[in-house]
Parts: sequence; C-alpha cells; structure tokens
Amino acid sequence: MTSRLLMPVRTVLTDRTRGAEAPAGDVPGSTRPTPILDREHPLVTALVARVLRESEARGAVTDRARLQVAHGILVTAVRPVYSVEDRRRVSRTLRLGRGSCSQRMAVLEAVARSLGVETRVRGLLVDGTFWYPRFPKLRAFVPEEVLLAWPEFRLDGADGPTGADGDNGADASTGADGDNGADASTGADASAWVPIAELFTGLGPAEHGGGFTNSGAETLFEAVARTTVDWDAPAACAGSAPCDLSAHLRTDLGRFSSRDELFDLHGQTLCRPARTLAEPVLGRWSAGAAA
Repeated sequence: MTSRLLMPVRTVLTDRTRGAEAPAGDVPGSTRPTPILDREHPLVTALVARVLRESEARGAVTDRARLQVAHGILVTAVRPVYSVEDRRRVSRTLRLGRGSCSQRMAVLEAVARSLGVETRVRGLLVDGTFWYPRFPKLRAFVPEEVLLAWPEFRLDGADGPTGADGDNGADASTGADGDNGADASTGADASAWVPIAELFTGLGPAEHGGGFTNSGAETLFEAVARTTVDWDAPAACAGSAPCDLSAHLRTDLGRFSSRDELFDLHGQTLCRPARTLAEPVLGRWSAGAAA
C-alpha cells in the first residue's frame, strides 16, 4: 500500500501527456544555468575544474568520457541519501556533500552544461512500489508515485554510440537545427540525445553483478555505470530481464528543456508540508541504511 496523502495535487492528463507533446527530437536542450543548475557558482566551477584535470590525466578527451569521469567523482564525493527536495540547487548539494539520486543527477547535468554539452530531462512518474525494498517497514508512507527527472545529454556522434532510438531520444539521422546541434547530413557534426543510462555503453546485467534491484547502498545514480537500466523494455532486456524497469513506469510525461521546467509544470514528488517534515530525517538518511 502506498500513500497519496503526502503528494501534491498533480494533473497528469494534460494535453502534453495525452500524446500531444512534441516529438522527443523537437524538445531543445540548453547549456544555460537555471535556478537548480547554478553552474556558475564557485563550488560548481571548482568541480568542473577537477573534472577537467582528472579527464586530462586519464586521457578522457570526448564529452562522453569527461562525463564518465564526472560521474565517478560524484559517486565518491556526494553521499547518497533520501533527500526529497528535488529543486535543491546544485551548489547546495555540493556544499552539503550529500544528495538524492535526483540531486546528484542534477549535479552531473550542471557539469555537462559547463562543458558545453546540452542537457534536458525526461519526466517519469514511477510507481511507489519500486521503492518498497528500501523502506520495508514504512511502505504506508511511500508516495503512490515518484516524479523522476531522467537526464539526457546531447553528444557528438564521434563520442560513441548515438544513444537511444525512437522514443528514447532524437534520431541521429534527423539532427537538430539552430543551437541544438548540426544536421546529421554534415557527417562528423551529427549529434544525438543520450540518456544517462547510456553514458556507459556495452553493459549487461549478467556480466556486471546482476541488474538494479533498488536495494542496498547502490542507487540508480551508481547503477548506470555498472549495469543496463532502461524504462522502455528494450529488446536487449528480453522483457523480464533485470535491466527492464518498464513495469514500474506509470506515466511518461515527455521531455523538458530543464528539470526546472518539469518541476514548474508537475510539482515535486511530495507536497510542501510533507517535504518540510521529511527532509530533516530523509535528507541525512544514507541509502542502504536499515529502514
């Protein structure tokens, strides 16, 4: 049993979610700072400088490789907790040295934008039962659905695989106009949207310790570097394989130019009173600690 009492009033069946949303390839990303992605803050610029230093030392010369380096830094530098403040500024997450999956993904987005890589997010309403393994004794307080901002990065085709096809991102053959990338007909300048789960390629659940179970110390943020994670039941997951999380997806809200835009339109997972009460506890509760 999950709870709706802690959730904001959310109208999901808007024109956007009835299927009238723009095709994934038509939703632009950006490298601009936002209130959440405050990439010009000194703590963020210091992190970016560290990423560049470590990338140079490791011979990471592509945007994809630099983002992999950044991800590895964040895994060790920002402790995973169950914070419920989805709109927290990236600089505050870095100052605290702890953050939720969503907050650490936001930090990675801010780093990407600082490196000149456009980002956007896909809004996913995930069934609250997905989090039952983490809160076995508190299931009655788990929200009925959790709003997840799933980042996507616009990477050059030369950086590796072109990312997702179909609904998972823009088709590399179509390219993008204006500031969002060059048309794929130009050849080497072609770029495509790559979900965070595809920053690390060539992963499979069998070879990397099994699929993601949403239990223990590993969160989604760590899991994408170890095993395949997918919300769309791809053929590679064979429908029931551990990497297939599609059964937990309630609603795909579409793509948004930033997580700020997503939360402006659909709110956060918890209503403000619930966040105020829960954050002092959950914001310090380490992922994997006994519930």
